[in-house]
Amino acid sequence: MAETETARLWAFDVLAPGVLSKAPFPSPHGGRLMVGLGGFQRFDSLAVDAAGNVCVATLVNGSVSVVAPGGGLIRQIAMPDMFCTNICFGGPDRKTAWLTLSGSGRLVAMTWPDPGLRLAHEA
Repeated sequence: MAETETARLWAFDVLAPGVLSKAPFPSPHGGRLMVGLGGFQRFDSLAVDAAGNVCVATLVNGSVSVVAPGGGLIRQIAMPDMFCTNICFGGPDRKTAWLTLSGSGRLVAMTWPDPGLRLAHEA
């Protein structure tokens, strides 16, 4: 779960359909903190790559933050717009990242270093 204003990324283990495990106090809602970015950054939408990295559109600094499955920032990939708001993967090899750049009202595509994770509802 991406928490926008604090730029925190939280993880929850799925125990069964509709059932999440809950981390104990001091977690504010039962999530496990994966990363919290400082400064003037905010999180928006996210997608997961085939390696389990969470790729989060990051507002204000205009990037996609790539977070390791176990937590921790791997890298930030700069975008030409300070309001990168969405990311999803597509293409025959799932290595095309589609990104919305809301400051300029553009939808852009770029080659991504790792394939995106196939969604559960996809054939």
